[in-house]
Formats: sequence, C-alpha cells, structure tokens
Amino acid sequence: MNKKQLAHLEKRLLEERARVLKELGYYGESFSSTLQNADGDLSSYSFHMADQGTDAMEREKQFLFASQEGRYLWHVNEALRRLYLTPEKFGKCQECGEEISFERLDALPHARLCINCKAKEEDGKRR
Repeated sequence: MNKKQLAHLEKRLLEERARVLKELGYYGESFSSTLQNADGDLSSYSFHMADQGTDAMEREKQFLFASQEGRYLWHVNEALRRLYLTPEKFGKCQECGEEISFERLDALPHARLCINCKAKEEDGKRR
C-alpha cells in the first residue's frame, strides 16, 4: 500500500472517529436531559403510565445505540493504533497476512481481515 492510500485511509479513520465522538456527545446530552425537562416539567413523574413506558423504552434505545457507537469507536481507534504503530502492516490481513483490497479498506477503513478470512470467521460464528 502506498503513502497516498495510507494518508487517505488515515483521513477516513479520523473523520469516522470525529463523527462517532459527535454522536456519543449527542447521546450523552440526551441521557442527562429527560423528556420532562425538555417539556419544561420539573417533576420527575410522568402523568400517565404509558408515558413512563415510552420514556423507559426511549432511554433503553438510546443506551443501545450509544453502546453500539462505543464499540465502533473502539474498532476505529484500534485501526488508527495499527496505522500509527506499524504502518507497514496496516492493510494486511491479521489472519492470513494477505493484502486487504483498497476498495474494502476504503469502504470499511477499520477492517482487520481480508474478505475471505472475514467470511470464514462469520461462518464459524453461525455454527
């Protein structure tokens, strides 16, 4: 992989990292402010039991989305760590050592496995 391609992938990873951090910031703000606070109601009690259920479901959904974004951020940070510490190994499959196609890395810049090894890994998880 040449330096121009590595610079492109570094830029993509840094953009993804910034996007995820922004999303996590949004979730952090929404965790700290409840729907009642947004409406101006200072009471912590909903007026109806159905409202309480809806509020709980929305908080749970936001938590799951934030958790998913956090895992994605970990993968992006790991890819940046690989890129900075061992740039000569970046873009090579961690399983078989073959070169990962630039098209795959452009679409998924944090990929650590080539498409064949990833298919084997996913096939093993299904069993």
